[in-house]
Amino acid sequence: MRDQTDTPPAGTRPDAPASPLAPRPPAPVSVPAAPGPGFGRAGAAPVTPAPGGTPPAPAAPRPVGEVRSWPRSFADRLTTPLPGIRAYARLAREGAFRPGPDGLRGIPDLPYGPAPLPAAGPGTLCATWAGHASWVLRIGGLTVLTDPVWSRRIIGTPARMTPVGVRWEELPPVDAVVISHNHYDHLDAPTLKRLPRHTPLFVPAGLARWCRRRGFTRVTELDWWESAELGGVRFDFVPAHHWSKRSLIDTCRTLWGGWVLTDTRAVTPRKVYFAGDTGYGHWFGEIGRRHPGIELAMLPIGAYAPRWWLSDVHADPEEAVRACLDVGARRMAPMHWGTFVLSAEPVMEPLHRVRAAWARAGLPRDDLWDLTIGGSRAW
Repeated sequence: MRDQTDTPPAGTRPDAPASPLAPRPPAPVSVPAAPGPGFGRAGAAPVTPAPGGTPPAPAAPRPVGEVRSWPRSFADRLTTPLPGIRAYARLAREGAFRPGPDGLRGIPDLPYGPAPLPAAGPGTLCATWAGHASWVLRIGGLTVLTDPVWSRRIIGTPARMTPVGVRWEELPPVDAVVISHNHYDHLDAPTLKRLPRHTPLFVPAGLARWCRRRGFTRVTELDWWESAELGGVRFDFVPAHHWSKRSLIDTCRTLWGGWVLTDTRAVTPRKVYFAGDTGYGHWFGEIGRRHPGIELAMLPIGAYAPRWWLSDVHADPEEAVRACLDVGARRMAPMHWGTFVLSAEPVMEPLHRVRAAWARAGLPRDDLWDLTIGGSRAW
């Protein structure tokens, strides 16, 4: 069986069209009358919005550190079913777990360029890529880590191809952490243990218990379309096309998603979107509808081959560019590549393909922030 860090709930969807930026027919989407734990379950009252309709008013922020109860499973949130025995058998038969020797020859070319973190005052936004899905975000005067993984190795994969782009000792005091889901390459217990236990953690529904068992005292777990606020920054949890699993017996026991962070104290609220780990699908358009004005979208572009196995849960570079357009973000910062070997594409291919897709879409080159690991942009 494939390692449990990122086993996909996929395998039966047809391959993507030959032109990945060609329009797709919109998938039907039902949106809850009010955000909350009932979305997608029996007894909920879904409504189908008209295209271009007014998005529902956001619910009031949840209290930070609130203790909540959740259902035993979130399997009803899956975009596609989990893979069956035939899919696993095909994967084992093809042996397409890792790149071949030619694909690994690109490791010395991976962009690694650590540099001191730039200054970022309360009115400045700054994004620093530490590698994989780990970012150091400065927004609204807060320092926020996303999916922090500072470990050299995670369960089920070879050691990092590139070192972490920011030394732990060089981080400013961490004001908050956001977690997208519980796969080992996004939720790293050894890294979290480095943090003071009073550090606020914002996590998907069902994951607070895991965090509290490790001593964290300010854990806020949210359902899709819910939010909480800390120090003038709003943390909105939004859907993703993915899943969760950390052991053999906890498939989809916790939720998965991305985060929209908003500096609410700015004259015009300033927003960044951290997608976490996700395939391409209808949720991007809905996120953009509910959260207009996103300035930067941090989107995954790696761990996508073979497509028959991973297309439902990992966007490829062309789909990531389309997702950026769907959410209406002005800029895109690629992530989730160049750090861990999780799939079969050549290690440098994601960067080459995302640059080409961005150019084909006719988008300004300066708005593709293809940072080196350790690189920063402030604006």
